[in-house]
Amino acid sequence: MAHSHILLGAGVSPAHPSIRRIGFADLKDALAKGVDDFMAMPTHAMFLCMIYPIIGLVLARLAFGYSILPLLYPLVSGFVLVGPLAALGLYELSRRREAGLPGAAAHAFDVLRSSSIGAIVALGLLLLLIVGVWLAIANAIYVADFGYAPPASFASFIHEVLTTPAGWNLIVVGNAVGFCFAVVVLTIGVVSFPLLLDRDVGAAVALLTSIRAVAENPLVMAAWDLIVAVLLALGSLPFFLGLTVVLPVLGHATWHLYRKVVEPKSSPRPDFRKERPRRSAADFPANLFPWTH
Repeated sequence: MAHSHILLGAGVSPAHPSIRRIGFADLKDALAKGVDDFMAMPTHAMFLCMIYPIIGLVLARLAFGYSILPLLYPLVSGFVLVGPLAALGLYELSRRREAGLPGAAAHAFDVLRSSSIGAIVALGLLLLLIVGVWLAIANAIYVADFGYAPPASFASFIHEVLTTPAGWNLIVVGNAVGFCFAVVVLTIGVVSFPLLLDRDVGAAVALLTSIRAVAENPLVMAAWDLIVAVLLALGSLPFFLGLTVVLPVLGHATWHLYRKVVEPKSSPRPDFRKERPRRSAADFPANLFPWTH
């Protein structure tokens, strides 16, 4: 029964969220609302996303050991592939602001108390599996073009990639395969994670709903994928610092895109994130053992 709940949700029968047709103007509006959310809570959003440029710089530093230098680009793009999962806190902040609830940084972690947390973890593991497959394929493409020997230096690596037929083949084939992985992640993640925050529908229902949303709006979703790719590329400069703005804006905007694509329920789901009551210091240490109350 626990597995059924994770896959199909808490209802008696699987949910079937209704999908709307949207236009390019809806993408513009979702981005505008994402910017508005960021401007309303910039400290919170930047606090949550500061880890991205830090990890980017760490990856760059590791690559200067040269042995994993060929995987630097796949590592960075693979990290972006788990963006729908990493943006959960941003979805939660947008949800709270939309509902007129407080939006302090700590509320971003309320997702851990969601009744859908099992389904969220299941889909998160699926994304991590996809990233692992991408890294393995990216490494195989590099080995097929350059062999197993690591680059002699950063300069020689760049020279070989940009000026040799093997390097051009690596760029073309690698980006083509990476694009396919990005399309897969967009298809399964653009709606699924916001939906699980909004409703307890289960991982399978959320995944299928996201696929249906993309199938119903293929051109608009392709445009959204392009917007995300361009903004992430711009945000990577300089030294990934631009991601402290780009990532929260995209995270907030994705929540509003979800609101446009998926028809809302006739009756809103009761808020599962109850505010924790304040406790007096006089109750210590009894408050460490709530079951005795």
